[in-house]
Amino acid sequence: MTIPNYITIFRFILVPFIVMALLSGYVGAALIGFVVAGVSDGVDGFIARRYDQRSKLGAYLDPIADKLLLVSLFVVLGFLEQLPVWLVVIVVSRDIFIIGAVILGAVMGKPVEMRPLMVSKANTALQIVLVAITLADFAFEFSLPGIRTMLVWVVALLTAASATAYLVAWTKHMAGYEQERK
Repeated sequence: MTIPNYITIFRFILVPFIVMALLSGYVGAALIGFVVAGVSDGVDGFIARRYDQRSKLGAYLDPIADKLLLVSLFVVLGFLEQLPVWLVVIVVSRDIFIIGAVILGAVMGKPVEMRPLMVSKANTALQIVLVAITLADFAFEFSLPGIRTMLVWVVALLTAASATAYLVAWTKHMAGYEQERK
């Protein structure tokens, strides 16, 4: 186990505390927890690269921790009526689709090597911004409805674009298109 792996495990442990803080009305504490999780994500990545502590385990754990945090917060913020439920459904459905596609590929003997696409990276970045602004708005009663509304629509479009891009890549992979080109 490497130091970055321990930091990632810390992020897993942090998720239920952030969710409980939010559900208990301690939105400021949830925002602080979200910021700590974000900073720790950057720190573990920096340490892994700078001190050559990358590991196969970390390559799996890190994106799972990120998704667990984001999906949990989207669901809770939807439940608390801070994000539209339709957006929560789109975001969660995309992630379930990707997980299902990876599992199906493995079961069918065609394991999928997951590489994040540029549209997916942009989508994740804007999801993080949307959650941060929503938490800050909720905690400190800022009035950012225009920014939040714009982010909601951009995240929805990017989530749909990302799901479509992964579907196309997965379909090509499952059809053997990649092997034909080699």
